[in-house]
Amino acid sequence: MHGLFITASDTGVGKTWCATRLIHAARQRGLAVQARKPVESGCAEGRDGLIAADGEQLARAADSAPHRQVTPLRFRLAAAPDEAARAEGRSLRLDELEQAVRAGLDPDDFVIVEGAGGFYSPLAEDGLNADLARRLGLPLVIVVADRLGAINQALLTCRAARDEGLPLGALILNETLPGEARAQHLEALRQRVGVDVLHCPHGGEPTPYPPSLFA
Repeated sequence: MHGLFITASDTGVGKTWCATRLIHAARQRGLAVQARKPVESGCAEGRDGLIAADGEQLARAADSAPHRQVTPLRFRLAAAPDEAARAEGRSLRLDELEQAVRAGLDPDDFVIVEGAGGFYSPLAEDGLNADLARRLGLPLVIVVADRLGAINQALLTCRAARDEGLPLGALILNETLPGEARAQHLEALRQRVGVDVLHCPHGGEPTPYPPSLFA
């Protein structure tokens, strides 16, 4: 399987926005892109069932699979997916999440998978985001909000990924609020993390994308 696993130092740091930017960039390079966010919690009720807001953004960006295939597992409670599933009498397992990612993929597809919450956030009864990433074997793109504390959060998450034996593709400093970017974070992290560090301005594109991300 070829692609990227999008994770983060925390929840609410803009994983979905950065994932859609990466999807567009991969499509511009001529790749057959598939998007997956196998589980999403905090889903609102819609006319045709629960709406996975993040998953549907990914589906629109990739334009290659039905929304339900991008995010097949949807829960109402705004909590970690394992907790949200238990609230509805379900038990999520890593096998189910892995199968949801792999379903419908062709050998030549480039899949961009978004996790839920931070790198060590609970995802299923038997694992965290880190555990799903290990099963898939995809390089990580770690998203960190570009705000006070970003250096500490980024270094901790990168170290955790390396301790887990997972490949790092890039780190994205995402400006979640206009005017919040801190230039010193970019340079400090480039000196310390040992992978490409990109900056994503508020509502903009993280650039430049290293070609190795799409290899």
